[in-house]
Order: sequence, then structure tokens, then C-alpha cells
Amino acid sequence: MTGTVLVDPLPRTLDLIMDPVTRARLGLLGELVISEDRPMPDELVERHLPDTVFIIGQTPLPRERLQRAPRLKAVFNVETNFLPNIDYGTCQERGIWVLTPASAFAGPVAESAIGMAIDICRGITAADRSFRAGTEKYGLAGNVDAFRFAGAPVGIVGFGDLGRELRRLIVPFENPVMVYDPWLPDELIVRHNAQPVTLDELLRWSRVIFVFASVTDENHGFIGAREFALVQPGSVFLLMSRAAVVDFPAFLAAVESGHIRAASDVFPQEPVAADDPVRRIEGLLLSAHRTGGTVDAFHAIGRMTVADAELIARGLPPQLCRRADPAVAARMRSRPVEIS
Repeated sequence: MTGTVLVDPLPRTLDLIMDPVTRARLGLLGELVISEDRPMPDELVERHLPDTVFIIGQTPLPRERLQRAPRLKAVFNVETNFLPNIDYGTCQERGIWVLTPASAFAGPVAESAIGMAIDICRGITAADRSFRAGTEKYGLAGNVDAFRFAGAPVGIVGFGDLGRELRRLIVPFENPVMVYDPWLPDELIVRHNAQPVTLDELLRWSRVIFVFASVTDENHGFIGAREFALVQPGSVFLLMSRAAVVDFPAFLAAVESGHIRAASDVFPQEPVAADDPVRRIEGLLLSAHRTGGTVDAFHAIGRMTVADAELIARGLPPQLCRRADPAVAARMRSRPVEIS
């Protein structure tokens, strides 16, 4: 297949998401038109649309623009969220694949989530801070609030790529696992050796709660003061997906009161202001939206994108990236997130 490949990857860059071998494979897909220092100007997009076969990035694609791209085969969102700037219905009608290699982040995020959970369960960072302050306690006295992660009841809210990868990684810890995900059938959850439950059941039962849910029109702030009150005192709560799925002030209040111990990799506004009170709350492990941002994860984005583009160029369906479903994409409230 010959044609033009529009590369409009901000907030990513090609150096970030592609190693030299993958970059060379990209060059074989067609003539590259690249804009990395700014979103691709409309004039440049319009000039090349008639010959464009692939778009790599977050270029706005309303219906009118798609009509001027008769050869377009696929759009790869390498920011890894389906944004509301594409007419997904038109793409489906035209047979244009809209894809994201978001699962590239599943392994690193799940791995960090487990590490943070064990840290909080066992009080590792808290003990380090006490030691440095000269207030350490030894032996059993230093483990008053600690419990073992192994065997502890685990709840997973949101069972997409991240939730399933976490489930896979914690198998050796022999945790009983409950899952809340209203978008999935019970049969799929059971297939992963987990029990499908309501949100209230999960919150009441779990000692360690992982939140991987995406933000939709229906679930904005769906875990609030009422829900946190259901959680067992002293339980561990890890917010790993999007800050907007919880009522963030209620989340902080539950931690500050000592009702739960928690970790968060995401915040309502990023970067977090230097004087934000979140920095001073005891019992809250903080992470600067960094759990997924490893070199291998970013390079996986590039490899998955190019590999699926090569398949599509041969007339075959993609195998690595996730396809946007118009019904699902219309309900998402994703926004671009800069991760460096």
C-alpha cells in the first residue's frame, strides 16, 4: 500500500514511542508527514487528506474531514484514550479502524499498583518516615496497623486491560478476588477466577481495593462519601485510573480521618500545585501519574501501532490495539494527559 501517513502524536513524540527499528518500519508504510512540535496545522492535514492511509495521533476528525479522506484505513490514538474529537460512527460506516495501544500500560501500572498495595499494607514507607524522624517502633509495636497482602480479600473496580493484568499478577498471593464492572458479563469475570459483585458488596468485603475504572458520563465521582463509609476501617484503597471516578474531597477526607489508607497516581489537576493540601495528608502514598510511564511501555505503543498498521496494509485485521466502539467511545470522558 502506498500513500501518506500523518503523524500527529502530541503529547507523545516519535522518539518517545518508537525505538530505531520500529521507526524504520514506520517509514515503510508510506510517505510520512510529521508534526511533533505542535498539533498538526489544519492546512497541512487538509493538504494531505486525499492520499492519507494512516493517521497516528489525536488529529480531530469530524465527519466533514473524514469525507475528504477517501483512502483512510486506520487512526491510531497513541495518547491511548479515545477522545471526543472523532466521528466514530462515520469511521465504523466507512470501515476505518480507530485504535489505541492502551494495553501497553497495563503491565507497568498493575506492577506499580501491587507494589504500592504491599507498601501500604505493611507500612513500609510509613516505617521509613518514622525511622528518619526518630519515632520508629520495633517488632510487633511497629506493625499495629499492618496486615499481609497475601491472602487478603481484593476488590478490583474496572476489569479492562489494567484490572485483568493485576488479577494475573496477584495469582501467587492467593487472594480471593471480587470484581465490579457493569460493562462486562459475569461469565467473563468468572473466567478470570474472580467473583462478580455489586460495588457496595466489593467495598464492604475487600481489604485492598484497586480502582482502574475509566471516566464515563455515568460514573463521574461515583465513589463518594457514602461509598467510602462502606469500606472496612483500616482497608487500603488504590486510585490508579482517573481521579474523576471518585469524589476527590471525599476520598481525601476518608484518608485524613484515618478510616482508610490509600495511594493515588492521579489527581484532579496535574501537575499538582505546590501548596495543595494533598501533599500533607498522612496515610496517603503519592505518585505523580508515573506508574505507566516506563520506557518499555512507551516503546510498546509504537510497536503495537506499527505492527497493526502493517496488518491493515495487507488487508488483514489488527491484532494488538483495541478498537473504538462508537457506543462506548460516546460515553467516555477522556482528556489528553501529558506523561513524560
